[in-house]
Amino acid sequence: MAKDKQRSPLMERPRGGPAKSVAELVPGVGQAAFKRFGFIQSSIVSRWREIVGEKYADVSAPESIRFPQGKKSNGTLTLVIERAFGPMMQHVEPIIIERVNRFFGYEAVTRVTLRQGEVVRAKPKAPKPELRPVPAEIGDSLREIADPELRAVLTSLAQGVASAPDGLPVLGKVR
Repeated sequence: MAKDKQRSPLMERPRGGPAKSVAELVPGVGQAAFKRFGFIQSSIVSRWREIVGEKYADVSAPESIRFPQGKKSNGTLTLVIERAFGPMMQHVEPIIIERVNRFFGYEAVTRVTLRQGEVVRAKPKAPKPELRPVPAEIGDSLREIADPELRAVLTSLAQGVASAPDGLPVLGKVR
């Protein structure tokens, strides 16, 4: 009985609760990693092209934002820039500071530090293949399908079959 009264509060807490989806857990894990490397908002990395525009995003990428101890403003943004673009980026620093602060909604950044390096760009998306119209005999049979999602998937498959030169969809190269 004496041992029961000496239990720690951690053992008293209820277990279980509603299950959490992975989608709920991943942003927290990613947020911790971004904070560790100097970002309070991971969206500045993922939305860099929107923030500064195509021209500057092609030659730069955010590396970190460092704030004075205990503050979330007047920070220093460190950018990785491609070689030979240093003078241009120094010239447009005020524009970048203004755009980043507009993104945050307050004066988050007051300085920009430039570091030459290789800017990693996202791979361009492959263009979608041109699809031919679905043949009438296939299209008529698809109209009878009640589920709109299934009908859309089957229509897409039928368009792929119709646009293939042999009448067969190309799934990949076979060795």
